[in-house]
Order: sequence, then C-alpha cells, then structure tokens
Amino acid sequence: MQHKVPFLLMLLTLSLRISIANADECTGNGASQFTYPIVVDKSGGGKFTSVQSAIDSIPEENHQWVKVQINPGVYMEKVTIPKQKPYIFLEGQDRSVTTITFDAHKRTDESATFTSMAENIVAKGITFKNSYNHPLLLKHALSERKVLGVLQAVAARILGDKSPFFECGVADFIFGSGQSIYQACEINVTAGSSDDPSGFVFKGGTLFGNVRPYLGRAYGPYSRVIFQETTMNGDVVPQGWDAWKFLGKEENFMYAEVNCKGPGSDTSNRVTWEKKLTPSQLQQFSLSYFIDQDGWISKLPME
Repeated sequence: MQHKVPFLLMLLTLSLRISIANADECTGNGASQFTYPIVVDKSGGGKFTSVQSAIDSIPEENHQWVKVQINPGVYMEKVTIPKQKPYIFLEGQDRSVTTITFDAHKRTDESATFTSMAENIVAKGITFKNSYNHPLLLKHALSERKVLGVLQAVAARILGDKSPFFECGVADFIFGSGQSIYQACEINVTAGSSDDPSGFVFKGGTLFGNVRPYLGRAYGPYSRVIFQETTMNGDVVPQGWDAWKFLGKEENFMYAEVNCKGPGSDTSNRVTWEKKLTPSQLQQFSLSYFIDQDGWISKLPME
C-alpha cells in the first residue's frame, strides 16, 4: 500500500453528503429571477474582494436566487455557505481562470476549501481546489506523514440537497452517500460509501489518472457506482473494483459499466460480482428518475 501514499496525500476531493429530502421551491423561476448580482473581484473591481465576504452579505432564510459573480483570479480562502442561506448561484468566468483554493488538511469535516450546507446552491465555471501537498511540497508532506499519518485534504464538501455544479473541476476522489449524476465530467477515481438507496452515476465524460486506478472502492456495504458511455483513458486496474473492508458483501454492491470505451474499458478480467444491468435497471439511474423526479433541475436560473 505504501506506493499509493502520494496519491492519497494529494487528494482534491468532492465530498458528497447530499440528502434526498425535498427542498422548498424557490418563488422565482428562470434566469430573470435573480434578485441582484454580487460581484467579487480580488483586485478591488467589485463590491467584495473575497467570496466569503459576499456570502456573509446575503441575508439568512433568503428565498430568491442571488448570483455571486466571481471575477477571474485565485482566491486563497475557505468558503462556507451555512444551512440558512439557500438559493445562491456562484458563477466564475471559467474553471481555468477562476479558482477557490486553500491548504487545510485534517478531517473531512474540517479541511474542505468549500463547504456548502444549504439547499439549492449552484456553482458554475469554478475550480475548487485543496492545495495542500501540491507536488512541489510532496517531499515535505511525506516527511510530515511520519508524524501525522495520511491526511485528508478536501476541496469541496456538499451537505445540501439540490446542489448542481456545472463546468467545475477538479476531483481525484469522489466519496460519500449522495445520489448524484456526473455528465461529461473528467474523473480520476471514486469510492462509494452508501448504506442506503444512493450512488454515483457517471454518464459520458472521461476517466483518467496518473496512477493505475480502480473504478470504485466500497466505503459501505451497499455501494453503487455506474459508468455509462464513459471514455476510460489510461490503464485501469484489470479487476476494476475493490471491495476493501467489505469482502463477503459483494452481492450488495451495484458496480457496473455500460457501453464504455477506451483502453481502460476492457472488462474481460473484471471481478465476477460486477453487475450486468438490464435496460429497465439502467433506467432507474436516469437523470429524471434518479435525482429529478420533482423536476427541480428545470427550475434552475440558468442563463
């Protein structure tokens, strides 16, 4: 396991803790319903120079969509959206030029650069990054590990329902107990921790990595991960999936690949417990059935 340590240390994680309860419907509908924009510019060209200051200015129990426009730049800060502040739309110019980063490293609930606890939060065109143990600092981090052990360094931690992210990046590990779908994303590796009807569904997109990845590793006895029509670049571990601490529970996993392509998509040596889904089973993981039964996605204030 020691050869995997650098990869674990350099984790930039999207940590999902998403409930599936119904949120209150926003009184607005569509892009015209933004009450007002808030501009964040680190060089002073907006109302605020930090993202957290903009969040702090929004009143609690707000039920109208508020756009926080984040101008290009690297914002070195931890950002938290409390549970009492729903209906916030964070928009960067592009994920290549708008980055929120910090270098905290400890437990999952303490190290996240971006933490969102509210429902109905949208992010677009932003990179959420944890810069702890950047490759240039790897030597120092490995030395520190001798004292502290392997540390979590989380980029984004999402606890609220109905929290879509568009054109954002980047994640090395995705783990948690949320029901979520990732369309046309670039993904490194996953770890499912479900013990309930949740799971991760990857539609399209590209799987890649600078190490030989597993497609998924069980963090719970009912883990579910599905790759559908995904391009698997690079060399995936031939068995594909890892039961980890749940050997003997494999019959409860829902691990599947559907119409994938690329050099990593060869399933001839996959674990015997990988599922072969029927069309009706696959339909249960469609966008409308799995996360959008009440049509909330069509109500988002997308321009």
